Amino acid sequence: MCDFLLGHQRSALHDIATLPLRPPCERLSGHKSSVCSRSYFVVVMVFFHVYIINVIALLFYVHYSSGQEDASRSRDAPGSNHQRPESRRPPSKAEFLRDVSLTRVEGIRVGHVQRLSLVPGKVHEMRTLSLKPLLFEIPEFLSDDECRVVMQLAQLKGLMESQLMVQEGQEELAKELNLSPEEIFNLLDINQDGQLQLHEVYVCLSVDCELYSSSLLGLYSSVFPGLLSLEEFRVLSSDAFQRFLVQRGVKRSQLVRNSRHTWLYQGKGAHQVLQDIKERVTRLTRLPSTLVDLSEPLQVVRYEEGGHYHAHHDSGPVYPETACTHTRMAANTSTPFETSCRYITVLFYLNSVEGGGETAFPVADNRTYDEVVRNSVRNCDKSNLRVKPTKGTAVFWYNYLSDGRGWVGEQDEYALHGGCVVTHGTKWVANKWINIDPDYQRQARFQQLVSQHSDTHQDL
Repeated sequence: MCDFLLGHQRSALHDIATLPLRPPCERLSGHKSSVCSRSYFVVVMVFFHVYIINVIALLFYVHYSSGQEDASRSRDAPGSNHQRPESRRPPSKAEFLRDVSLTRVEGIRVGHVQRLSLVPGKVHEMRTLSLKPLLFEIPEFLSDDECRVVMQLAQLKGLMESQLMVQEGQEELAKELNLSPEEIFNLLDINQDGQLQLHEVYVCLSVDCELYSSSLLGLYSSVFPGLLSLEEFRVLSSDAFQRFLVQRGVKRSQLVRNSRHTWLYQGKGAHQVLQDIKERVTRLTRLPSTLVDLSEPLQVVRYEEGGHYHAHHDSGPVYPETACTHTRMAANTSTPFETSCRYITVLFYLNSVEGGGETAFPVADNRTYDEVVRNSVRNCDKSNLRVKPTKGTAVFWYNYLSDGRGWVGEQDEYALHGGCVVTHGTKWVANKWINIDPDYQRQARFQQLVSQHSDTHQDL
């Protein structure tokens, strides 16, 4: 077809070229002027049609050639069976996670109220309590019946002691842990400089050495400001340290976390109330349900009269040599340092406390970070912010900042908090922590491993 069109074009051009030459039209007599005009019109129209025909022919040629080349590539492709190509495979969990951005609730300003739809037919109001840390309060998050069910389930399962210091008359904690003072010291000494800085002891609050470090925090700053050597550490690791504290007028109740706790599973097959709470937390935090599902179970804690918890962080900073506890299986590392990597804390008050028991945030919205106020619950009344335990109320805060790219950043030092002494009655609380690894590749590998394990288990 292309040859025919091109030949037709050449023939038309030849006919035009062989037209006899005539004098200019203006030299023709008046009765021949119309003939001249028609001749020029014919010439112009011929050129126009030839041009259009060439363009159409070229388009047909290009389209036909491209179709032939695509078909040839399809036939020559390895493994081709001339069937309709399959759609692009769905992205793996690791690829998907790279595109996930962790939504952070905006605080706007202290006192700002947001209206939330967390359960059908009800509107909750969430009030911003502080911006450093980003902290919110939601009254009536749980109903009275839900609070009752959670407490009953915890009692049915059984609560265990949450003592964070060895009692008088017991053996040294180092022997109980089967670790020497040198081994414990090296475990705490993150930068391995032979000295313990205060922040290194604080990190230990969130790892396995929590039992030991809590005995240091009571008077650490006043006794050993600055650095702590191995020799000084040896003294602290013995019963002599407890006697030393008593001589300084410190009561044992001020150094012990008096509480009992248990963990309640919230996955498939769990009590409906527990599953409902988990789903509500997912809507509250606006995070992917997978991250919430793979986090820790619900912790339920009971504080009797005199019970308290020193100011602490729920999660520690993550250094290159530190692994997150929940993604340890995907970290492929033998590092001895672990932290919980609790991105968000959601705390529920299961009852109203008669006296005391407030949740204190000593340095909330401070312009400068004060290290001294964190060391004892005796300073509870000096905290910048205290939340009174009210049945059904929930408070939640971020333990980490954003990295600016939609993922977990550095630890928020202002998330320091503690439980004030219960002066009258009993205090019941529940904690829902959402664990996310600041290294999103480790988090992605962890989710892949869990998914593969679940698929294998279902196949069996």
